[in-house]
Amino acid sequence: MANQQYPRSPKALLGGIAHLGRFIDKIRLRHAGRIQEYNYITVGFDKYLIDFLQIDPKAFEQLVLAGGSDDELLAWVKANSRKPSEQEIAQWSQDLLSSGPKDDAARQRFQGRLQDIATKRGVVFSSLPSVQTWADVIELDEERL
Repeated sequence: MANQQYPRSPKALLGGIAHLGRFIDKIRLRHAGRIQEYNYITVGFDKYLIDFLQIDPKAFEQLVLAGGSDDELLAWVKANSRKPSEQEIAQWSQDLLSSGPKDDAARQRFQGRLQDIATKRGVVFSSLPSVQTWADVIELDEERL
């Protein structure tokens, strides 16, 4: 797709939290009609983030859509989440960013995503960089790898 706009990398930390900036971007871009194909709120990294922070996703979504800045949104998260420690946040972020497929079904989905990327790029699967994590699949798909 020409002029494809991607949300931030899940590796871009906001307040030390992996994926939070990406989640904000996905809400904005989705509601602007720019990224319909993205999973949104109820699955994947979005769901892991929501579950970890224990925030109300609809309330957060409304705040994002009202035009909150990253700093304002981070302050809201800190005020309305379960209050994880900095150490918990760092560990959770590391775990999220280093996670890969854990069972046969997940490995099949992982390989399928890589095949889709190869097809989209018009290259053979074996020419793609070797990746082991879901975050790296996102980076590869969004042309940051």
